[in-house]
Amino acid sequence: MSTVLEIADLKKLARRRVPKMFFDYADSGAWTESTYRANESDFAKIKLRQRVLVDMTDRSLATTMIGQNVTMPVALSPTGLAGMQHADGEILAAQAAQEFGVPFTLSTMSICSIEDVAAATKKPFWFQLYVMKDRDFVRNLIERAKAAGCSALVLTLDLQILGQRHKDLRNGLSAPPKFTPKHIWQMMTRPQWCLGMLATQRRTFRNIAGHAKGVSDLSSLSSWTAEQFDPKLNWDDVEWIKKLWGGPLILKGILDEEDALMAAKTGADAIIVSNHGGRQLDGAPSSISMLPRIVDTVGDKVEIHLDGGIRSGQDVLKAVALGAKGTYIGRPFLYGLGAMGKSGVTKALEIIAREADVTMALCGKRRITDVDASILHKD
Repeated sequence: MSTVLEIADLKKLARRRVPKMFFDYADSGAWTESTYRANESDFAKIKLRQRVLVDMTDRSLATTMIGQNVTMPVALSPTGLAGMQHADGEILAAQAAQEFGVPFTLSTMSICSIEDVAAATKKPFWFQLYVMKDRDFVRNLIERAKAAGCSALVLTLDLQILGQRHKDLRNGLSAPPKFTPKHIWQMMTRPQWCLGMLATQRRTFRNIAGHAKGVSDLSSLSSWTAEQFDPKLNWDDVEWIKKLWGGPLILKGILDEEDALMAAKTGADAIIVSNHGGRQLDGAPSSISMLPRIVDTVGDKVEIHLDGGIRSGQDVLKAVALGAKGTYIGRPFLYGLGAMGKSGVTKALEIIAREADVTMALCGKRRITDVDASILHKD
């Protein structure tokens, strides 16, 4: 643990400890992965303004996201199959986030169910919703999130159809994994992962299995999920979901100023500038490159968050400086989860917080709530 100093260290550990098909699922983008790479590399183009001889005492990263107190402006992104990075992965990540004081967002396509996570945590978490053609199932998901005490609903807008991810197709990704010679070998070379999976009953999409109509076995479950994402999803559906949910609503997947204006009109509590981690439209701009334009367009109308490409506390600080009130980390916490389980997620959060805190001080600020574009270097 003492040698883990940055998110890249957790990534190296996770690569060694998680079967290739599941590590690649977390660590891949669509098609050529150009947008996935741009999400990371575009942060490096933003330079910080070094300040000296300023009071750096009593610093704080504490702020709010949609009115909820957080220890830093970071939430754990909704990520499918987190429970395949490590046994009971969503439960462990939710517990780590709860103890650290940041939001955890459970994906519809999680391995641990809404009820599993609720039973293992003491504070409300957020739930991410994919809209399916089966509207009764969507309604049921929302009611289950309400019953679990979820404090926000994150509605994903950019996965009406699935972007092609070459690695997943070549790996024959499935949950639970198939027992082909290739998959058996991948698992045999990860004995610690296998032991964890043998000790849990959570190995498939538990938000769906046993809840969706016509899903009687793993084969029908696989076909159901492939067929159920609704390509007809539109702004009227957002209004329907907002009324049905009745609580704080966050819209995820905004990457265009016109869409941002439409999203602001819905009355949502926040929007997330996101390209789905580069996993949908390859060739789209990075999230951070679009953030200033979207802030200029709707920053006075709705709270704006950012998802995509964050690998350090410096990235968090840069996003806040450009107008984001909150940020999300997906791959960094998954690397931690795959590397060391719950303690790895905590380690990822500690790394992000430490880097953000030190960088904020060296830029001459003591409060994250005072960070703005003045900390950025202008060419």
